[in-house]
Formats: sequence, structure tokens, C-alpha cells
Amino acid sequence: MSKHSDLWKSQKWKKLRQNLFRLQKRVYKAVRDGDLKKARSLQKLILKSRSAQFLAARQVTQLNKGKKTAGVDGLSSLNYRERMELVETLKHYAHDWKHSGLREIPIPKKNGKTRMLKIPTIADRAWQCLIKFALEPAHEATFSADSYGFRTGRCAQDVQKRLQLHLKSSCNGIEKRIIELDIKKCFDRISHSCIMDQLIAPKQIKQGIFRCLKSGVSPEFPEHGTPQGGVVSPLLANVALNGIEDIHPSLRYADDMVFILKPKDNAKKILDKVKAFLAERGMEISEEKTKLTKTTDGFDFLGWNFRVQKNGKFRSIPSEENHRNIRKKIKAVVNNSNYGAQIKAQKLAPIVRGWRNYHSSCDMSSSRDSLWFMAKTANRKFRKEKKISRYKATELCKKGFPKVGYKQNQHVNVKGTKSPYDGDLVYWSNRNSRLYSDATSKALQRQRHSCGHCGLKFLEDESVHLHHVDGNHDNWKPKNLVAVHQSCHQQLHWSNPKG
Repeated sequence: MSKHSDLWKSQKWKKLRQNLFRLQKRVYKAVRDGDLKKARSLQKLILKSRSAQFLAARQVTQLNKGKKTAGVDGLSSLNYRERMELVETLKHYAHDWKHSGLREIPIPKKNGKTRMLKIPTIADRAWQCLIKFALEPAHEATFSADSYGFRTGRCAQDVQKRLQLHLKSSCNGIEKRIIELDIKKCFDRISHSCIMDQLIAPKQIKQGIFRCLKSGVSPEFPEHGTPQGGVVSPLLANVALNGIEDIHPSLRYADDMVFILKPKDNAKKILDKVKAFLAERGMEISEEKTKLTKTTDGFDFLGWNFRVQKNGKFRSIPSEENHRNIRKKIKAVVNNSNYGAQIKAQKLAPIVRGWRNYHSSCDMSSSRDSLWFMAKTANRKFRKEKKISRYKATELCKKGFPKVGYKQNQHVNVKGTKSPYDGDLVYWSNRNSRLYSDATSKALQRQRHSCGHCGLKFLEDESVHLHHVDGNHDNWKPKNLVAVHQSCHQQLHWSNPKG
């Protein structure tokens, strides 16, 4: 085992990333220049690239959040020998991949119904990741500037800022209306022929994607659907929906979408065009969930409530549902009798910090949004535990509810149709640092937006981690904090398990 472990860990991951990124930039440029023949040739090179094969295997076995979810083969993780074997499998069979069946997991929905999550095997996920490396830069060159969901270099906060720009007082947002569009079972109804017609890819990739689509079909709709749970599924959904933004000024995050209407715009005509667009792709609107709303009445989108106030000013706050969800998560930790106060504070900190970071461009001034009551309840529960003084409970609450600065509409939008594959590393690394706050942002600025381990510029395909040099996670002095890639963080802990 140590032989395969050493072989895996000794890979020159920095060089592999550079090799893959160089090919992806060339694919992006070829499509931008209209040279599809050259783009397809480069995509074949990515398929054969040893760098891409290693990175795909690492992504699904080591980095992805769902890396321990088993497929129909029952495998939920791979040891180092199996990872090396997976790379060899990709080397020999990526050009003619036979997709296995999918494991179905029912997920409850808000309305009481269930949706089916379809999980591929680890090997299939690695192949899909390899295919995504080849497909994504090609389609990034064609995607609309108003599409933000599941795209590298873009985030939900971009939508939040764009809505503010559309609805601010100088744009007469008080007189505008919003169509909240809901597509009925989007992922389950996407036409296979529509996806295949729009894919920019060589024959062997298209053939593999077709087999992938057919492995997850519903008997009721054999020519429709892309399995939710697959690595490449969100990209395929974006491919199918690309162009819907051109119908009318709108903002789309995957299959969630809002259209922005001026007083004279005809909502029925716009919806008729949307229905015709979706019908060509095998989809339809959910009439019961699609609604026309005045901006002064407010509407929920991506976890926020947006509203234009009577004085014409735009305001966004966390939505009621989003707030309900964070309260549930906090209560689950605070009320768990299996943990002591110290462990509870450690578990609360990333939950609260993540929630506050997501909403850092909102108005978070209310007591509800400051989580004041939740923190007070946690403090009271901590004090009930043995040997916890009032002072100690207060200190633990400060750790469990870390402060994150906020300022309404502070987010800086991504520029137009820019993509990380355009090679503008200075722009993307600077933008990446703005997406983080406090200690992480300061560490990125000190390091000039480069990883403290491998030295590469930070893009947005991998999250930034803070590494504590002395291994003491309570030591937050600037000298003890280094911003590193998620994968580099893992390498640092391999070489120093106590750190």
C-alpha cells in the first residue's frame, strides 16, 4: 500500500494543473475564434492527457464533497492502489466509455414530494469529470453573460448585484415587475437530442455522453433527462438552456430564473416565447410556481428576499426560508447531547461563518439576521454544562458565532462574458480574493493572490483553505495563517499529520 500511496502523493500536481489549464485555454480560444475543428482536436488531447486523467481521479476521490457517496457498485471510497488503477482505466477506456447503471436516492422536496438523485459509480464520476475538463472551456466561450449557476468564475452574489443594478432607484426599479420562472422537472425533462445537437465535442465524447444520458432514463420518458448527481449534469443543463436569456432581460442561475419587466413590457408575450423555447428542448413551465410580482411586493431568489422600498431604494435580506434553515442547523448542533460545549462551538463556527459570508452583501442589521437570539440561547445552554463558567460560555459563543463584516451591495460583479479560461490570471486571482473575507482575504492579499504552498495563482475551480502553520487552530495571528488550495492543504497535512 505504501508504494501506491507514495506514488500518488509524489505526483507533481502543480505541473499537472498547468498542463491541463494550458490545453483548456486553447480550447476556449479556438471556440471563441470559431475554429471548431481545432477545438475538437484539442478536446481529444484532453481526453488522452495523463494530467487530466490524474486530476479527474483526484477530484472525485479526494476533493469533491460527495466523494464518499457510493454508486451501484457499493464503492464509497478508493485506497491509493485503486486510485492508480482508476487512472489506468481512464487511460485505456476513456475514448469508448461504457457507463454503469445509477443508484437512486430519494430526496424529499419542500412541497412534500420527492425527487430522485441518481448517483454514478466512482469510475463513472471520474470519467464525467474528465469529459467536463474538455467540454467546459468550449461552452464557456458560448455561454451568455446573464447565466451564473454552476459556472466556474461565477457565483450567486453576481446575480444579487445584477438585480441591484437593474432595480436601483436611478433605474426606476420601483415601477418594474419580476417574472419568477419555474421550469417543471428541468433535469428530468431535458431532451437528449437537444443536448447532443448543441454539444461542442468530438465523436467519442458525444458517444460517451449519450450512453451516460441513457443510463439514467426514466421508462416514462426514454428520450429525456440528465441524471441529477452526475458531475457533468449541471454543465449539460446549462448547454440545453443557453440562449433563453436572449428572450428578454433576465438573470439565470442553472434552472432558476427571473425576468425583469419594465412597465410597458407584455408579460404574456414574454412567457409565450419562453414556453416555445423550452418546448424545443422537451421542457415546460410550472404554471403554479411561475408568477408575476411587483418589485415593491418583494420576491425570493437564491436564498434572498429582494424588494424595492416605497422610497425607491433597493434592499436585500436573507429570505424567511433561508433563515429557517440556518436556525435548524444551529439548533441541531446546540441541542445535540453527544457533544460538549467546546465541540459544539467548533461545529457551529463554519456553519455560521459560511452563512454570514453568503449574505455579506445584504442588509444584516436586524436582530434576526445578526443571529443575536440564537447566540444568546447557545450561551445559556453552554452555561448549563458542568464546569462551564459564564465567562467560558461567552468565549465559546464568540468562537461558535464568528463575526463577518457586511455591507449592502458591496459585491463586485464578474465582467461581462469573462471566463477563467481566457488566461487573465491577474483579474481572476484578484477577483477570487474579494469572494473571501477577514483572515482569508488578508492572507490572499499578503500572498499576492498566490497559493502559499504551490505558488500558483488562485482561480475559482478550487476553494481556498486557511492553513495554520503551527497546527494550533486557535492561533489566528497573521503570521500563522497561510492561504492554500484545498488540495495543497491536504498535501501539507500528509507531510505533517499534526499540523
